[in-house]
Amino acid sequence: MFRIIRLAFMIGSLALLFILLVSPSEASECSLFIPEEATTCDVESEPEINNEVFVTPEAIDDSLFGRRVYARLADNANVYPGPGQGAPVRNVGDGFLYATVNRWEEVNGVTWYQINHGEYVHEDDIQLVPASDFQGVQLLRQPERPFGWVVQDVQPSRQPDGEPGPSTIELPRFTLFEIYDAVQGDDEWIWYDIGNGQWVKQTYVSVVDVSPRPAEVGPDEFWTEVDLYEQTFAAYEGDRMVYATLISSGLNRWPTREGVFQVWERFTEYKMSGAEGKVDYYFLEDVPYIMYFDQLNGIALHGTYWHDRYGYKHSHGCVNMPILDAEWVFDWSADAPNDLWVSVHTSDPNDYLN
Repeated sequence: MFRIIRLAFMIGSLALLFILLVSPSEASECSLFIPEEATTCDVESEPEINNEVFVTPEAIDDSLFGRRVYARLADNANVYPGPGQGAPVRNVGDGFLYATVNRWEEVNGVTWYQINHGEYVHEDDIQLVPASDFQGVQLLRQPERPFGWVVQDVQPSRQPDGEPGPSTIELPRFTLFEIYDAVQGDDEWIWYDIGNGQWVKQTYVSVVDVSPRPAEVGPDEFWTEVDLYEQTFAAYEGDRMVYATLISSGLNRWPTREGVFQVWERFTEYKMSGAEGKVDYYFLEDVPYIMYFDQLNGIALHGTYWHDRYGYKHSHGCVNMPILDAEWVFDWSADAPNDLWVSVHTSDPNDYLN
């Protein structure tokens, strides 16, 4: 009888010791009764975000988003004076060509799209493109830790260099998360602890952290930060971050120049074009919320309707932003006490390891 009691006491003590050794997050997230075939606990929830810090911005009056229809024109498309009427008034040529559609009508079973007054394109020569509805976050107070977005669908692991469990949920692109720890993996990529015992590899995410105010910027002035490594953007009032999102800067062939600049010209909508006569020729009608800052190279912050590759380099040198984000920055900076500063730099992700 005493042997049975002593054995039960020993088993109970070992169980208590095991519970005490398990971290609170592990104790709350993982069952003590793990099937023999399972090697890790499975992630069953998305990261929790502090809603007292990160909020979705309120809609802006007279927003351009949703009020424009954009389309890509086929190479060498003919433009006609009316739906199926007369000889072509021009040929658009060959390149990366986008237009705003004003209206469309069907004639004899064919849809014709009006791209300008007196200019119509046949349905075979135009493709409507939906603008991305992704939007970053407004910050109600200074963030306590780095944060970021998933830029490629990923299944988190329970440990750095680990494999996802058999029923681990997949975090979709644009999932927002906060970072609680960072370690270097065996392959020298950084792994981030995004809470709830979840770890993701650096290659699947883009990260934002509070940066010091550039020397050129006054303590109460409005400024923005473009991080070329992370492909992220942040807006500040003095030392406090007030907004953040993903961007797409210039491809390696057309890099966005680093430095501290100021916005020198602004347009609610305007056309952009470049590289005429070259293989990379582009013509983009009605680009929204343009804020030119690098006068030497004609580079701007602006809204983008022709792609959804935020978090990756994708531009001809400008800083491509989701339309809703460019709109927020355009509206916010209109009443700034200064011409908006733009700080462009390349961060070092190893700083998160310190």
